[in-house]
Parts: sequence; C-alpha cells; structure tokens
Amino acid sequence: MLQKIKTSYEHTIYASYIGYITQAIVNNFAPLLFLTFASSYDLTLDKIAMITTVNFTVQLVVDFLSAKVIDRLGYRKVIVAAHVFAAAGLMGMAVFPELIGNEYAGLLLAVVLYAIGGGIIEVLISPIVEACPTKKKEAAMSLLHSFYCWGHVGVVLLSTLFFTLFGIENWRILACIWAIVPIFNLFYFALVPIYPIVEEHEKMALGDMLKQKTFWILMILMVCAGASEQAMSQWASAFAESALKVSKTMGDLMGPCIFAVLMGTARAIYGKYSDRIPLKKMMISCAILCIGCYVMAIFAPSPIWGLAGCAVCGFSVGIFWPGTFSLAAVKLPGAGTAMYAFMALAGDVGCSSGPTLVGIVANYFGGDLQRGLVAGILFPVLILAGIYALREKK
Repeated sequence: MLQKIKTSYEHTIYASYIGYITQAIVNNFAPLLFLTFASSYDLTLDKIAMITTVNFTVQLVVDFLSAKVIDRLGYRKVIVAAHVFAAAGLMGMAVFPELIGNEYAGLLLAVVLYAIGGGIIEVLISPIVEACPTKKKEAAMSLLHSFYCWGHVGVVLLSTLFFTLFGIENWRILACIWAIVPIFNLFYFALVPIYPIVEEHEKMALGDMLKQKTFWILMILMVCAGASEQAMSQWASAFAESALKVSKTMGDLMGPCIFAVLMGTARAIYGKYSDRIPLKKMMISCAILCIGCYVMAIFAPSPIWGLAGCAVCGFSVGIFWPGTFSLAAVKLPGAGTAMYAFMALAGDVGCSSGPTLVGIVANYFGGDLQRGLVAGILFPVLILAGIYALREKK
C-alpha cells in the first residue's frame, strides 16, 4: 500500500482533494464563530471584520510572492509547509488567545498562520493536479475545485451539528478536530509523487508571459470568476432570511450552503461529462445563465424567486474558476508556477472586489441591495467578452 501511494498519481489527486478541503476549513470555520469571539473576547464589529480582512490580505500577499519562491524551494516542501501552517493556525485559534495574554492578538496570529497555508494551497494544488498524467485534464480540474465546495458545506453542516450537540462554548475542541485534516494531509503529500508542471527547458520567462495578450485576458477572466461568485454568495444568507423568514442559522444553511452545493454540483457534473461538452461553450452557457440568475434575483416578483435566482447562480458560476485554469494551461503551457500564482492573485482580487462593488452601489442607493446587485451583472458580461476574445485569438 505504501509503495502504491509513492508511485500512483491517483494518490496525488486524492491528496489534492483534501488540500482544497483544508482551504475550505481555514476560510469558512472562523466566520461561524464571529459572534462568539465578539462576546467571549469583548471585540467590536470592526475588529471582527479585521479577521476576514487579515485572512484574505495575507493570502493575496502569498499569491504575489509565490511566483518566484515556490520554484526555488520545490513543490513538495512548500505544499507540506502549507499544511503545517494551516494546522498550526487552526490549533492556534484555540490556544493563542489565552497563551499570549492578548486575546485579539492571539486570534490574528492564528489567522495569519492558516492564511499562509491557505494561500499556498490555492496557488499549488491546481498545477500539481494539472501536471499529473491524466487524460481528461479539464475534467480533473473541475472535479478538483468541486472539493472546495464540498469542504465549505461540510464545515458549515458538521460545525453546526457539533455546536448543537456539545454547545458552542466547546468551539476550541472543534478547532483542534478540524486541524486533523491538514495534519493527515501533510504526511500524505510527503509520500505521493509530484510531477513538474513544466520542464525546466520549456519554461516561459516571466517577462515574456506578462507581454502576452492572452495572459491579461485570462487574468480578467479570473477576476470576474471570483467576483461573479462572491458578489452573489456574500448576500445569499440575507436573501434566505428575507425570503423564508427563518433564523440566522437556518439562513446560513439555506443561503450559502445551497449556493455552495450547486456550485460543487456544477463542477462535478462537468468533471464527468467534459468529453462531451467543449469547455468554452460550457463557460459561455454558464455566463448567460449567471446573467439570468442576477436578473431573477434583482427583479423577482416574490422573495422565493429571488432565493431561487441566488441559488441557481451557484450552479452557473461553478465552472468559471476551474475552467479558466484549464484554459490557461492550454493557452500558455510554458508559463508554469508564475501563471498559477498570478491567477490565484487575480481570483482573490475578484472575490474581494465583487462584494465590495455591490455594497458600494447598494449604499449609494440607500442600502438597496437589489440595485447593488445590478452592478454584479458586469462580471459575467466580462466573462462572455473574454471567452469570445480567446476564441478569436489564434
């Protein structure tokens, strides 16, 4: 069994699946505890918001620095280190606040550690899978990214179940339990075979890559992929609460959870049927569907229809992120790690700028979220334009 783990690329893919589940844990566990942090450590809402800001800012910095650092150190060392950081951050959430003496500083230190791990995972997992000798590259990439969605759903459902059975006051125990996932995977990645994404003599120089028009089209696609997804999903809970008049907990389950389930379903379905559906046609169809979902959410005749538009939007955006990675691998095959690092950076920029734009526009119109979401239509429209630009470019 050990010998098969060391030689079979299938185990590399399995470890990569767990890697994306790890990233889902580090991004989505802490937000479930924001109110608990506020009451337990007497934190104001602006300090609570800073936890998310620090998390994604650190990941953006890691994305930017990865382009040069990873190739020097080697994929295996860096991906193992990423899981060490993730595990340390999750356990640190439970330990650092009391250990350091300053609860808020302890929380932020834990966030920085797991954000470093999450940022590295985001950059490295896709090229690791892309380099595996699989026949259906697009299918493998789409299925890989679906595991982030399943991880997100699992974190919300299992954490909610734990809090119901054992009480939210025992959240520190659950943080340490979640840390078991990256701890297991760091040993797994230490054993599995890892293939080079580009042979040394075939690598494209960073300067040459930045001069390519195709590269910048792909970067715009990544920004819009992240923005299309998050501009809607960040408001999913509010839609659920207003549509069905349910509690905040049930709103989280029926809003973000349904969105994530449908997003993962889209990626899994394309992973299975990618040989029958050309990727660009799939992305064009999903962009049109995404525009329709935004329109339904904005102009819905009833709250239930608004919730339906929000939920189906999760399905429509599912292919954007992995599909853009697959297009990049075909269009710029020699770009290597640097391209994946910049694309992760662009995706994160989109994830932060999409909800921000919706919020700014909504605030301008007196807090009217429906008018704010009108601005979100811009992102799937740009994806349509970007796909057509790639089709015309030889």
